[in-house]
Amino acid sequence: MFYGLNRFIKNLLPKRLFYRALLIVAVPVIVLQLVITIVFFDSLWIKTNKGMTKALVNEISTFIEVYNDEIYNKEKVTNLFSVYQDLNIEFVENDNFDFTFDERWFSPIDRTLRRELKSRFAANNYWFNTTNYKESIDLRIKFQNGYFKFLVPRDRVTSSSARIFALWITVPAAIMVFISLIFLKNQTRPITNLAKVAAKFGKGEEIEELKPSGAAEIRQAGYEFDRMRKRILRHLNQRSEMLSGISHDLRTPLTRMKLQVAFIDDKELANKLTEDINEMEKMLNEYLQFTSSSYLEKNEQFNLTELLNKIIIKYGNKNISSNLVSNVFINGKKNLIMRCINNLIDNGIKYGDKVSVELTKSANNFFIKIEDNGPGIDEKEYENVFKPFYKIDRGRADSKSSVGLGLSIASDIIRSHGGNIKLEKSSMNGLGVKISLPV
Repeated sequence: MFYGLNRFIKNLLPKRLFYRALLIVAVPVIVLQLVITIVFFDSLWIKTNKGMTKALVNEISTFIEVYNDEIYNKEKVTNLFSVYQDLNIEFVENDNFDFTFDERWFSPIDRTLRRELKSRFAANNYWFNTTNYKESIDLRIKFQNGYFKFLVPRDRVTSSSARIFALWITVPAAIMVFISLIFLKNQTRPITNLAKVAAKFGKGEEIEELKPSGAAEIRQAGYEFDRMRKRILRHLNQRSEMLSGISHDLRTPLTRMKLQVAFIDDKELANKLTEDINEMEKMLNEYLQFTSSSYLEKNEQFNLTELLNKIIIKYGNKNISSNLVSNVFINGKKNLIMRCINNLIDNGIKYGDKVSVELTKSANNFFIKIEDNGPGIDEKEYENVFKPFYKIDRGRADSKSSVGLGLSIASDIIRSHGGNIKLEKSSMNGLGVKISLPV
């Protein structure tokens, strides 16, 4: 139960830190406003309006009693109450007192006025309307062969303190929320900037020198990230230099071995040795390719559709079909993407005789799907084949040599672009590789 409630609350909460922090600030302010408003309306405004309305009804009732007394001049009484009691009074001779009520039940003014009139006058002997006039209330009381029409100023039944209170309560609250917005924006901006820098660095993009700002904890996180970034770059440079030396040192003896094998009279032995040397050279090349400094290639915007078309054309008359969305532009490392696609198509051609390449897009991602009609791979091996130097079985590779780095290189390239790569069963009953790249 508690787990379900906790999950429900998490789903309701905003995902971004800025809006969560704003919610923490705004909710107490709103709740406080509601409480103060309820207390104000209940204890002050409604009671004040009730007293004012009751006083008005008493004045009207008094006027009708005096008017009905024969000892007083009716015209003078009317003028007296009109001037001194601020009541615009008119007597209308009309036996038909049949007015349709247009009372707003949600209005406190209407409810209070109806309650007070009902307590003083008989049913169906009164009528009022609070909406016909902007500054006045139309109130009518039945009397003998007609009715009295009173135009009462609105401020006789409602206090203007409500508007003043509304200003006093809403303006400071709005100012508080506005100040909170500025403060929270300044506090979350360093976190957002750090996240953007981390994302760019994760994709292998060149970033400027990080200048941490914000709270002490955020600055500390920024400093630690910058130190980590420098250590990684230093490690990559050292690795590149080391591999460059290894490449030079290993290629020289391999070349000498090739020359020595060429002078062997036993051709069968020479062929076997040459085959072994070539395999060693291929392994060396693929390993260096996997760990080379070319991963430091700078990003550029290029047409992914054109790149895929060029790769497919390069294979000539190979049985490769394509279905590509036109003019798909992406920001990334063009040569690395090309190497990745080449590796995947090579695998498809190696183990099958039909390959299909598909390019689609959504609002947030581009999708590249490469399928073949080969023997496929057991689903249990889908995760393992991305490991460097991992080979499934010798039977699948057969005579076609494989170092076990093709899918590792492809995965490393795609993930360095912030994308994802996964294997699935193809529509041709072979192996399918699905790549997703962010827009």
